[in-house]
Amino acid sequence: MVSLTFFGGVGEVGGNKILIKDGDTSILLDFGRSFNLSRDYYSPPYLAPRNELELLELGILPRIRGVYRFDDSKESVDAVFLSHSHLDHSGHITFLKRSIPVYCGETTAIILKAISRTSRTSLELNFNGLEFRTFRTGDKIQVGSIEVEPIHVDHSVPGAYGFIVHTSAGSLVYTGDFRVHGIKPEMSLEFLEKAGSEKPLAMICEGTNITKAEVSDEKELTEKLDSVVKSTPGVILADFSKSDIDRLRSFYNIAKQNDRKLVINIRQAYLLHMLREDKKLKIPSLKDDFIYIHRKAKKRAYRWENEIVSFVGEDKLLSGKEIEEDQASFIVVLSLYDLEELVRIKPRPGSCYILSSSEPVNEEMELDYNRLLNWLGHYGIPHYHIHVSGHIMPLQLRTAIEEVNPRFVFPVHCENPEAFGKFVSDLPCKTVL
Repeated sequence: MVSLTFFGGVGEVGGNKILIKDGDTSILLDFGRSFNLSRDYYSPPYLAPRNELELLELGILPRIRGVYRFDDSKESVDAVFLSHSHLDHSGHITFLKRSIPVYCGETTAIILKAISRTSRTSLELNFNGLEFRTFRTGDKIQVGSIEVEPIHVDHSVPGAYGFIVHTSAGSLVYTGDFRVHGIKPEMSLEFLEKAGSEKPLAMICEGTNITKAEVSDEKELTEKLDSVVKSTPGVILADFSKSDIDRLRSFYNIAKQNDRKLVINIRQAYLLHMLREDKKLKIPSLKDDFIYIHRKAKKRAYRWENEIVSFVGEDKLLSGKEIEEDQASFIVVLSLYDLEELVRIKPRPGSCYILSSSEPVNEEMELDYNRLLNWLGHYGIPHYHIHVSGHIMPLQLRTAIEEVNPRFVFPVHCENPEAFGKFVSDLPCKTVL
């Protein structure tokens, strides 16, 4: 008897937690944090959860006996498989029993370790003691009566995978997060082709963009970036996800083409340092002539920060004052939490800001976004939004489902599963809501 239970990710973007049971074998596909649920009750750091029991009481952690490290019951799950490193798919592995193995791509393990190292340990972010077992495309992992076959997909973070799960009742397909308009669409297409060849019983499919779509790709994004950079006489400020290596590479290439230096923050630098051995990622070296690190004014440095400084040398660090003196030479990565550095950089007329991540989708993000606009308004800096989604678009999603041709489709990572169901209702598969 095979069963599917969804403990998160249904009717919301993120928080994916999917339990598959096949006889005596149980595995979880992803174990992510639901940011929507967390925001309903908490506003860190002033109102933050104090213990796991609070999270169980509020439903932020699902009640699954034998999974959590604070539960003395025997393990009820044999393994967890992570599709990628984004915390809405991986964040709640923090609470797992350390005896439960966590399978993930090699890059995902590196990114999660880097996040853990560069963040303050907290109740909701502590990966210490977890047993990561890594895989690559082509591997087949046997866990009891279940075999899991990971295949790479293209997403806005490296090391993303979809899964083909072979059970006694037939094959199940889990897309994780994926797209076919990124730098490497062939990876997602390879996954879909292989998934279709298995004639799967079910497809668990993301639908993030089911009611909002755009026609763009990373190549077009690069052209837009180049146009803005070429036209800007002052300093260029930018923000994008630190784990989006494709986006970082795009900014690096544009900076180099326009004879500017890309100034990244030290957390980004640490992640690049950790990923440097994977030549397939084509990551620019921290010692590259067009890469510098922004040194913020602070009294003490963490050990990992000192590691980076020791690796690159003091001459690769730039203060806000040094950027201010030669503004036309730099593209500076400046997150929402670095905006006070504008006081030291003092952007001159003719400067601009490029937001290369998603626009705000909730009230909390709106507040952050409004603060950003206030800072930019103070200095008279125009704001450009140049971004490409990490998620598949609706028409491409239909094509993907047609190619895989499952009997049943389960929408996840989707705020409007009803719209998903209607959009594909003429296809042979049955959508389960």
